[in-house]
Amino acid sequence: MSKPFEYFVVFAEMRTGSNFLEASLNEFPDLHCYGEAYNPHFVGHHNKDALFGVDMAQREISPLSLIERMKENTDGFPGFRFFNDHDPRVMAHVLADPKCAKIILTRNPLDSYVSLKIAAQTGQWKLSDMKQRRSATVEFDREEFEQHLAAKKLFQLDILKGMQVSGQTGFYVAYEDIGDVDVINGMARFIGSQEQINSTPNSVKKQNPSGLEDKVTNYTQMVKDLAGIDHFSLSDTPNFEPRRGPGVPGFYLAAEAPILFIPVAAAPKQSVLGWLADIDGVTEEHLHTNLSQKSLRQWKRGNPGHRSFTVIRHPLERAHRVFCEYIVPKREDNFADPRKVMRNKYGISVPGQGDLEGYTKLEHRAAFANFLEFLKGNLAGQTSVRIDAVWATQSALLQGAAGVVLPDVILREGEISAGLVALAQSLGLEAGALEVEPEAGPFALADIYDKELEKLSMAAYRKDYINFGFGAWDEG
Repeated sequence: MSKPFEYFVVFAEMRTGSNFLEASLNEFPDLHCYGEAYNPHFVGHHNKDALFGVDMAQREISPLSLIERMKENTDGFPGFRFFNDHDPRVMAHVLADPKCAKIILTRNPLDSYVSLKIAAQTGQWKLSDMKQRRSATVEFDREEFEQHLAAKKLFQLDILKGMQVSGQTGFYVAYEDIGDVDVINGMARFIGSQEQINSTPNSVKKQNPSGLEDKVTNYTQMVKDLAGIDHFSLSDTPNFEPRRGPGVPGFYLAAEAPILFIPVAAAPKQSVLGWLADIDGVTEEHLHTNLSQKSLRQWKRGNPGHRSFTVIRHPLERAHRVFCEYIVPKREDNFADPRKVMRNKYGISVPGQGDLEGYTKLEHRAAFANFLEFLKGNLAGQTSVRIDAVWATQSALLQGAAGVVLPDVILREGEISAGLVALAQSLGLEAGALEVEPEAGPFALADIYDKELEKLSMAAYRKDYINFGFGAWDEG
């Protein structure tokens, strides 16, 4: 039977017990861990500049050749330790390689942070004899720890994503468990070893066995600071929206001026297109659209100093416009089915045949409130209806566009005129007048607005309120 794996990698960080784990794995006759094979300062272990004839210069040119040399020169399974500051080309390769067994070693980030500071202060990174132990106390620095924590979280997320997209799984082990011989034996079996060991090695000792109170000089302040650090991302805005493509074919270039307009669905567009055409004294038919990513890149390269902008709308007003244009009237396009589902399953009582005769302001307000409640669930992935671009968050739409181009100006609807004047002046151009877009009906938002609608809008579009700093609609 063929082996599922040909080699292994231990994803770890400094001060997570990876030296001890390496020593444990090397106790198995058919496993050999070659240290930090891709450390930027050495190859494998401290003061070593080559491994299996591959030196640092060769490793830089052809990083994967070192893995091949390991496999060629090892009787059994070769492996190495990999940290977040090692060669990203290698990380991408091993994450995608189903022949590589992934071991993910983790440790409480506070413990690893304190241990790292002690090691840096004492210069002792590995301990083999307690008689040689050097002790020290360190000061907790909140900003420094937050940076440490963010780097660790990002590394772990990258590992997780890499295995998810390639359909693989890894062997997760915590610092507290690496001394458990049964866990180590299970890890060896996961890699493919046919051997077992009776105990973990004594060659590597725990360097700082005392509690944090004895190691941190400002322990009380540290406890207070930790209370304000959102380690579990409790304050993050949940995001269940699908990732959006950049939507390049829907972008617009001015006829001559080096200006790119990135429309946001259901935000001001028609009036902006009129302004964009007017700046060159042409009609809208002369604007360039239906672009490709290639043609957009060519345009950017050929127009140094170009400007790009987008216009966003208050979430409540945008939702009301979508409601009036796509849900209230009966349509025969791809909104017909969503509208039907909204009426039948979500209590959005708009006229079935789109006949507005007898449709009152109170009915409109009630139906719109139900639409906002529907949007909250829809954007959270809790309905069977697609998350259409016209009611997707503006944040998600612009994040999609950011994969190709970042608008250097984001204008709110109420600031378009002044913003476009400034944009034109930055290019030495004169801006024409901007036409006001008519409000969607059958009733104006001002006629039905109340704080309850605002509350429902904030619940559905919390991400946009936070990202763009929107306040209540009636506050301007």
